[in-house]
Amino acid sequence: MRTSLTSSTRGRLAAALRARPVRIFFAFAFALAIISPAGVVFAVVWTAPPVTVANQAVVHADTGPQRMLPAPDVQQISLPVPDVNVYANTLSGVVPCPLCDLPPRVYVPNSTAGTVDVIDPLTFQVIDHYPVGFIPHHIAPAWDMRELYVDNEGSSSLTVLDIHTGRPSGKTISIPFPYNLYFTPDGTKAIDVVERLNRIEFRDPSNGWRLLGSVGMPWPGSDHLDFSADGSYLMISMEYSGVVARVDTINMRLDGYVRVGGLPIDIKLSPDGRYFFVTNQGRMGVSVIDPISMKEIQFIPTGRGAHGLQVSRDTKSLYVSNRLEGSFSVIDFATRTVVAKWAIPGGGSPDMLQLSPDGTQLWASGRYHATVYVMSTVSGQLIAKIRVGSQDHGLTYFPNVGLHSLGHNGVYR
Repeated sequence: MRTSLTSSTRGRLAAALRARPVRIFFAFAFALAIISPAGVVFAVVWTAPPVTVANQAVVHADTGPQRMLPAPDVQQISLPVPDVNVYANTLSGVVPCPLCDLPPRVYVPNSTAGTVDVIDPLTFQVIDHYPVGFIPHHIAPAWDMRELYVDNEGSSSLTVLDIHTGRPSGKTISIPFPYNLYFTPDGTKAIDVVERLNRIEFRDPSNGWRLLGSVGMPWPGSDHLDFSADGSYLMISMEYSGVVARVDTINMRLDGYVRVGGLPIDIKLSPDGRYFFVTNQGRMGVSVIDPISMKEIQFIPTGRGAHGLQVSRDTKSLYVSNRLEGSFSVIDFATRTVVAKWAIPGGGSPDMLQLSPDGTQLWASGRYHATVYVMSTVSGQLIAKIRVGSQDHGLTYFPNVGLHSLGHNGVYR
């Protein structure tokens, strides 16, 4: 006998399901299901909001490229292999043409004498000598390497050198007290390091060197600098205050600093673009600075008066001049340790550094000895001593490898 629910029966069943005791029973059963692991998963999935296109856009925006840092207890070898080498364009050791047609020269500014000596690196002989402005400190290749600039701090001027003749072109550029001159990696801005006035000035080298912006430094001793891999900021040493500052090159403003103590001088970005190496003449070594956390993560003792820096041609080593003890230290980038030390026979005062295009010769000005030193990077032995003018400082070896110059005394990328 087949039975079926009549409409009246279905009505009574629906009423029963809506009754309070029945609703309490089902609520209890549902709660019991939720506290089980499967129930928890079900509840999370069931109650999660649907993923929309707008939500996805927000997620992607928040998880852009980030710089991964190792945990404090993780050794350096656990870091991922970097895929960037900021000095990749200098690895060949070959001077790009048409610069390759120029004879090689080493230009040496003599700060006290107010002169420039020109050396033929093939013979180690001074082949020219001429006056420039007062207190020339460095000779900077232009960003496009079509000119050389002698920064005459005492004359508030740049003497322009003709790269074809190796002599003054007759053109002079007026900017205030240039102790150092740099160019942003994209070539759009020149940076006048005005140490005397505690500021750096951003100028347009393609438009009459007009002033674009000025950044005042609340510490004395604006000195040397280097740029991040993408050029969006720079790190600059404040020699007389023990500070290294970070400056936003796009908005032209100060946006961070770290105290390292001593007398910070020269700065070089590591080939992988992660850290800045800063010589410290007061602490007798090199600080390794993380520019993101703005902390000194390591200090590498090198020698008395650590001063100038130069990246090796294969970008595996960093050469350091120890000015107060007449020596050079070689730091291995991979281990961040000193792996060699070369002494100048008879002593000396090596200051700023340059490398020959093939990377086999390290050239150094001898600040207190009116001498230029040439060291073999193969043997670590002295190759030559060349007499020049008084207080020789930021010499440059030109032409050299790389697509562009960042200025200073010849920093290439």
